[in-house]
Amino acid sequence: MSPDRTPGTVGVVVPHFDDPRRLDLVLTGLELQRLPKGVTLDVVVADDGSPTRPDPGPRPYPVRVVAQPDRGFRAAAARNLGAAATDAEFLVFLDADTVPEPGYVGALLAAVAPATSSDPPADLVVGRRRHADLSRFGPTELRAWFAGGPAPAEFEEPAWLRDAYRRTENLRTAGPDAYRFVISAVLGVRRETFDVVGGFEEEFVGYGGEDWEFAHRCWNSGAEFRHVPTAVAWHDGPDFAGRDLDARRARNQEGLTLARFVPDPLARGTGLVWDVPDVVVTLDDTGADPADVVACVADLLRGTDAAVWLFEGGAADRLRDPRVHVGPVPADLLRRSRFLAEVDTPVRLVGAGLRDLTDLVDRGPVSVGEHLRVHRTRDLARAGLGRADRAEACPAPAGVSARPARDTDLQREWGHAEHRRQDALTGRCGPRPG
Repeated sequence: MSPDRTPGTVGVVVPHFDDPRRLDLVLTGLELQRLPKGVTLDVVVADDGSPTRPDPGPRPYPVRVVAQPDRGFRAAAARNLGAAATDAEFLVFLDADTVPEPGYVGALLAAVAPATSSDPPADLVVGRRRHADLSRFGPTELRAWFAGGPAPAEFEEPAWLRDAYRRTENLRTAGPDAYRFVISAVLGVRRETFDVVGGFEEEFVGYGGEDWEFAHRCWNSGAEFRHVPTAVAWHDGPDFAGRDLDARRARNQEGLTLARFVPDPLARGTGLVWDVPDVVVTLDDTGADPADVVACVADLLRGTDAAVWLFEGGAADRLRDPRVHVGPVPADLLRRSRFLAEVDTPVRLVGAGLRDLTDLVDRGPVSVGEHLRVHRTRDLARAGLGRADRAEACPAPAGVSARPARDTDLQREWGHAEHRRQDALTGRCGPRPG
């Protein structure tokens, strides 16, 4: 879909599990949508293993049901299943307990294909999820409410989310933490963006987290985010914080899964080694002395959530470090890691006050001499999309350099200087006399 063109068909994916009353409300809300001219809906109910297959009933739009076996709460997999069932250019994800107001889809589309060029078209849009007690509402009451009739009792919106949208001008000025303000219950995304990042991560089983992880990959891939406060959908019940759940246990379960895939320190803290590093390092070690490579790798990994990919890998077998790899960096990792450091020869990081590579990454993009460049992966992705020039690298802080590693003496470096001598005559080795 061209960024300046409204899609002809909007695919609405509704993940569902054994809740026909609420599903009926959502599907009725979709019946009431005021759509732009030429826009139609293609609705897919993605059932997550309900005991009885849901029946959407007759609707004024195409609607079908796809289903997966019940293997736990698998909303991420259900959303992928639903997205695969429609070829629409724009995807809207609505939870089966979240009822859209009549202007919901139209407001999301206005952010994707704005009428003026003053606001960049968005790739990922987040509606406004409000909260009400819909327990006594059916389709008749819903229609009456949206026509100006009696409204349900309303619950409070989460203040932290409202404040975040205000602080970031509805995500226009958001930074790398933008993913934390994306909610899959009221989410719209271009099909192209969805396909590029590979959809939702299906390792998530249980409530929460999959929307943040998905949004994090979208951000790193250069997507433009927007919150649309006029795109209102009503969740039946209070926010998570107001529900009768073991919140600490649920947060921990969500956090442990997030930490595997999202390298932001806010998601995983520091000090542990994970499969997905925050910093991907590529090191051209072609023809280099293994000792120089080992010393360089030690400098690059020290104190930093990083992993290194060697071009040739002659020293890899000696290192046996799970953070050291050989060959090209997997594309999926680059969509998750926040930084890419390119090193074109083994170097030594030196400089007063320089603790580790993190000190440089936090300044990125930055260039250290001729041999080390640190990029934000989002900048590289946006340049590839033609949305921005490749970000100009800033010079390293004064006194910091990346000098080529030459004639490294590992034993001296590791504190064993002059600990052995070679008797030239006898060939015997022994301790140096005191």
